[in-house]
Amino acid sequence: MKNPIIMLTAALMLGGVASAQKVAFEEYDLDNGMHVILHNDSSAPVVVTSVMYHVGSKDENPERTGFAHFFEHLLFEGTENIKRGEWMKIVTANGGTNNANTSDDRTYYYEVFPSNNLELALWMESERLMHPVINKIGVDTQNEVVKEEKRTRYDNQPYGNILPEVKKNMFKNHPYRWTTIGSIKDLDAATLDEFKAFNKKFYTPNNAVLVIAGDFDKAKTKEWIQKYFGPIKKGEKLQKQTFTEEPITQTIKAKYEDPNIQIPMLIASYRTPSMKTRDARVLDLISSYLSDGKSSKLYKKIVDDKKMALQIGAVGFSQEDYGMYILYGLPMKPNTSEDLLKEIDEEIVKLQTNLISEKDYEKLQNKFDNNYVNSNSTVEGIAENLASYYLLYGDVNLINTEIDLYHSITREEIRDVAKKYLNPNQRLILDYVPTTKAQN
Repeated sequence: MKNPIIMLTAALMLGGVASAQKVAFEEYDLDNGMHVILHNDSSAPVVVTSVMYHVGSKDENPERTGFAHFFEHLLFEGTENIKRGEWMKIVTANGGTNNANTSDDRTYYYEVFPSNNLELALWMESERLMHPVINKIGVDTQNEVVKEEKRTRYDNQPYGNILPEVKKNMFKNHPYRWTTIGSIKDLDAATLDEFKAFNKKFYTPNNAVLVIAGDFDKAKTKEWIQKYFGPIKKGEKLQKQTFTEEPITQTIKAKYEDPNIQIPMLIASYRTPSMKTRDARVLDLISSYLSDGKSSKLYKKIVDDKKMALQIGAVGFSQEDYGMYILYGLPMKPNTSEDLLKEIDEEIVKLQTNLISEKDYEKLQNKFDNNYVNSNSTVEGIAENLASYYLLYGDVNLINTEIDLYHSITREEIRDVAKKYLNPNQRLILDYVPTTKAQN
C-alpha cells in the first residue's frame, strides 16, 4: 500500500502546478486575417514581440529546398525604411535582443525589449512583413551565410548527417524527407523572382500570429497593433497540400559513412503520429521512460550497469504531420551496434508486455510537471508557446491544459502505444559508420 502522506503530497503538488501556472491571454483577429494574442505580465519591465508564420521546409518546392530557412536569414537584411545592416544595430541600441528559427512546419521571429520600446518592436516586425527588401545583394550574402552554416553544422560536424539520412529514409512522399537547411544546389539555382514569389505567398498577415507578452498597456498596444499591422494587405488563401506516408511494415536498412567520426553509431528510428494526437503524447512519456537522462532504463542498463556503450539516448521530433523517435548509441568495444540493438529491443519488449511500475509512472508525471513549469517560466517561453499552440495545434489554451492530457495517460496506454509503434518491422536501422579512411 502506498504511503498516504506521499500520495497527499503528490496530489497537492499536481494541483499546485495546474493552478499556479495558468497563463492568462486575450486573442483576436485583425481585418486582414492576422491573429493576435496578448499576455500581460508586469513582473519585469520587458516585453516580447513575436511573429510566427505558418511556413516551414515542408512548404517548399522539392527542387527549391531550403527556402524557409533561407528567409529566416533574408528577412533581417532590411526593409524600405530600415537600411541594410541596420536591423541589429537598432535592436541593440535600444536595449533589445532578437532572433529567429525555422522548423519543418513554421518560422518564428522575436524581439525582447524594455517595455518602453514596444512600439519600436511592433513597427520593426510590421516593416519585415510589409516592406521587405529582397534583392540580389541580400540573396547572395545570405547564400554564403547558409553555406557556412551547412558546412559547420552538417558537413564537417561529427555525426552531423544523422538527421538528413534518417529523414531521407523515413519519408518517401512527405516533404519531411529533406532538412530545413535544404540543398545549396537548390539555393544556387533559384532566381530572384522565385524568392520574391515565396515571400509574397507565405509571409502574409493571414498566415501568421502576432504575440505580445510581458509588461505593456493593453489599450495602447492594441492601438499600435492596428496602426502598424492593420494596413497590411491580406495575402492569398493558402491551399496546403496533404502528404501521406504508407505505414512502415518491414525494417528499413541503410548505411552512411561519415568521414568525421571514428566510432560507429547505432540509429534506430520509428515514425510516429502528428504531435496533435494523444498517441504522440503517450510516446513522449515512453521516450522519457526509456532514454531521458542517466536514470532512464536504457542508460542505466546499457551504459551504467553493462558498460556496453559510451552513450545511449534518443531524440524525439514532434511535428505537425508526422513525428520521429530516434534512438542512438555509441558501442564500446568489443560490443557492436547489433549488441546495443538487442539490449534496446529487450527493454522495449518489457514495456510492451508489462505495465511500468507505479513508482516509474509517478516519476514520469513529476518530470513532465517540471518541464511544463520550466516551459512557461519566462515571457519568452510563454510567447513562443502561445504562438505554437495557436498556429500548429489550433488551440491556444493548450498552454494551460496540455499538462492535464499527460496526467490522464495511463500505464495501460503506455504499454499499448509501445506495442502499436515500437516494433522491429516499423523502423529504420541506420548503420552510421566511419569511412574506411577514418577507420585506418
